[in-house]
Amino acid sequence: MQSGELAAIIGVNGIGKSTLIRTLANMQASLKGQILINSKPLTAYKTAILAKEISVVLTNALVSKNLSVQEVVTLGRQPYSNWIGSLKKEDKQKVNKALDMLDLQKLAKTPCYELSDGQLQRVMIARALAQDTSIILLDEPTSHLDLYHKVQILKLLKSIAHDIQKTILFTSHEIELALQLCDKMLLLNNNENPFGKPDELVAHQAFENLFPKDTIVFDTSTGAYRIKK
Repeated sequence: MQSGELAAIIGVNGIGKSTLIRTLANMQASLKGQILINSKPLTAYKTAILAKEISVVLTNALVSKNLSVQEVVTLGRQPYSNWIGSLKKEDKQKVNKALDMLDLQKLAKTPCYELSDGQLQRVMIARALAQDTSIILLDEPTSHLDLYHKVQILKLLKSIAHDIQKTILFTSHEIELALQLCDKMLLLNNNENPFGKPDELVAHQAFENLFPKDTIVFDTSTGAYRIKK
């Protein structure tokens, strides 16, 4: 992946999407192979340095819903603050920029327990954005959201990737949305695990055998699945 790209990891339940995200974030050891960031092995990074390279948004990973929106977003500056957590002018600017980009300024003082699922997801993305890393990893960022808010979150991620040149990789079950909005996709299928542009993957029939053909069929002309009756 390059900077300025939004990519999705897709596949059936239990295929290892979340495991891959956690491995890329150095939260668990890789089963095999090597992960490089800027031509340097992931395992060679010290934790404090890696926190300035990669930010992670995991499902249900909020520290405390009693914190305000601004307090949660400010946690993203921990890799840069001193041992007592004092914020410099630059830290405050990064927090305010993240709040602006995620349209959260009006909710800055609101306790997170008062937020909807969609608003809370925006807060977690803002925290990752305030961390100011070149890579943002997200595990199922649209889970528990309705269709409108799923689209809203994914369009927001695409805008962040393109506008400020972040590399954003997320896991998802929203295959049809990812096909429409992502620059790249990785399809985990326990075989060749193809990776590329959505239209290229469709052209190579990468989605044909993802689900049993007697139940769900992929229509290459529309880029959507349909139930086989």
